[in-house]
Amino acid sequence: MKLLGIFLLLLLSACSSNDSENADVSTGKAVFEANCVVCHGKEAGGLVSNWKEKDVDGKFPAPPLDGSAHTWHHSPMQLLKTINGGGIKMGGQMPAFEAILTKDEKQAVLDYIMSLWPSELKTKYDERFR
Repeated sequence: MKLLGIFLLLLLSACSSNDSENADVSTGKAVFEANCVVCHGKEAGGLVSNWKEKDVDGKFPAPPLDGSAHTWHHSPMQLLKTINGGGIKMGGQMPAFEAILTKDEKQAVLDYIMSLWPSELKTKYDERFR
């Protein structure tokens, strides 16, 4: 009986963890759609075919964040630094979101973006950074 209780506790714990992760991704999607989609595109797929080429203003367009560009090469700390400080210093156009988004909203956006990556990229990312 004691073993059954421990098993049920572990099962419930796992379920609540998944619910929490799903809530974070859902929140991140909402924050992304309200703040990021205009530049990074629907489901973070980007708006231009070559995000490595400067546009007519001499700035780099927003890259896709869905795993098809370089986002997954950067640590969580670097990604948060870019969200906070923007991308202007790097030749892009992204404004700083440090004072606009809460810490939890920024993390939720990262959770959402990472949920869009193919599983092999998630595995590589986790091996490298987590």
